[in-house]
Amino acid sequence: MINPNRGSSHRLTFEEAVDVHRRLWRGEMYSRIAATYDVNQGRIADVKFGRLHPTSYDEAVRRFGL
Repeated sequence: MINPNRGSSHRLTFEEAVDVHRRLWRGEMYSRIAATYDVNQGRIADVKFGRLHPTSYDEAVRRFGL
């Protein structure tokens, strides 16, 4: 049963996805990144592998280098 008091999880924005890449490069764990944005670790993997905000990787490289 769905808990009506909980609300839905956060949807990652493009800017947050860019930050996810930066944090992954620094070696942060999926679980810590996911907790910051109130999403599950699968959404972090979706960003990393380009399934969610596919151009965020290129933008992260442009902003922060690799």
